[in-house]
Amino acid sequence: MNATINRKLMAAGSILFFMGLITGFVIPLFENSRMGLAGHLEGVMNGTFLLAVGAVWGHLILSARLQAIAFWLLLYGTYANWLFVLAAAIFGTSEMTPIAGVGYKGLPWQETIVTLGLMTVGVTMVVGCAILVIGFVRHRKIS
Repeated sequence: MNATINRKLMAAGSILFFMGLITGFVIPLFENSRMGLAGHLEGVMNGTFLLAVGAVWGHLILSARLQAIAFWLLLYGTYANWLFVLAAAIFGTSEMTPIAGVGYKGLPWQETIVTLGLMTVGVTMVVGCAILVIGFVRHRKIS
């Protein structure tokens, strides 16, 4: 199972990295180009993160269940981060991104979507990374 998750994470990371690069080409088209730049960076950085996690996945000491939970949390968190930052760029929202959103204000439903989306990203990434930390600091039992 490790090798399967390993390859899936690296493939997902490569795809997200690529989507981040493509996002960089369309930055001027966004309502808020500063958030468009943030979306570009989120795609590139989160793609790199997934590639790195995939590369070291075999060193985790976790049950199959915790591996699956970490996999899905990290996959959701990285892609949703890119997606909701792009949504903020498209809508011009600012409640969750007050620095990059200065001078912009989305409609209430747009602000709600971005706010809820980025809140889920925060929770899933913290929990997913906490599972990674546990998996990396555990020691194998010597038989």
